[in-house]
Amino acid sequence: MSETTQEATTSEETKKGAISARVILKRIFTTRESGVFFALIVLCMIMTLASPYFAKPQNLFNVARGMSTIAIMAIGMTMVIVSGGIDLSVGSLAAVSAMSAARLMTYGEWPPWLAFAAGIAVGTILGAINGLIITRVKVNPFITTLGMLSIARGLTYLIATGLQGSVASNIPMRNEGVNFLGAGHIGQVPFPVIEMVILVVIFSYFLGNVVLGRQIYAVGSNEQAARLSGVNVGNVRLFVYTITGTLAAMAGVMGAGLLSTAPTNLGLGVELDVIAAVVIGGASLMGGEGTILGAVIGAAIMAVIRNAFVLLKLPIYMQTVTIGVVIILAVALDQLRKRRT
Repeated sequence: MSETTQEATTSEETKKGAISARVILKRIFTTRESGVFFALIVLCMIMTLASPYFAKPQNLFNVARGMSTIAIMAIGMTMVIVSGGIDLSVGSLAAVSAMSAARLMTYGEWPPWLAFAAGIAVGTILGAINGLIITRVKVNPFITTLGMLSIARGLTYLIATGLQGSVASNIPMRNEGVNFLGAGHIGQVPFPVIEMVILVVIFSYFLGNVVLGRQIYAVGSNEQAARLSGVNVGNVRLFVYTITGTLAAMAGVMGAGLLSTAPTNLGLGVELDVIAAVVIGGASLMGGEGTILGAVIGAAIMAVIRNAFVLLKLPIYMQTVTIGVVIILAVALDQLRKRRT
């Protein structure tokens, strides 16, 4: 081969490499996650300038720990919303699961890890009940999970106080191993953050590469087309609500482990933060769109906002109002984008 031919070949390969690099970069920077991640970086930069304490490792680890339970619940919520549903009961499922585990461990004298498994089972069963009512009885997901929100919260008080219904009280978690799930560290890294990362990797792979994961997107994008393609829509929806109950239970036990006690108000109102994280992360409430990575970035934004209000000593009402505004803006932007497409 002549030198001229070799140079031409090399030049062509270089051009192809440059084009493919540009394509990859374009894909990265045009994804929803990149925009949300950029917003997170800007927010962190603003907070670094606004408070000398924000960028300290201890504070950053606290922020990461604080977002871990929200992010774990957001994994399940992402699958629910992608499938075209909604789940308002995750906070209450977290509470009743943690309370069940604490009750069995402390007063039932169950072995700690068996009590932990029972707590997870409670959340899983209640999540499955959500799915069965929605898929078999055909009750609207909003109404079903709103009802379960109250039912699970009532069961939390029942487990805490007994049938006499006395003043609600917390139940201690008296096992270092179980408490380590929420309060432990490996080096300087809080263990809940490690759990969150593991779950994010597993479920991101699941949604992107496993048949059932792709079916979740199909159901949310076009239920009728998915049904005609042979997808069992009812089973797909039953799965996402069941697994969301499991993840909410895990987050609840982790939260109780951090406090070394299961409080009756655990997870109160947390469903708003979870839904906000998923929507901010790019999921569409119309279904069919969204990623777990985006939801985790959304959870990080929520955690940074809450941390900002603490560090800047701003009143609590501003925090609540700001989160509400963020949710409305995220949904409004999604609707505007859909109209343009």
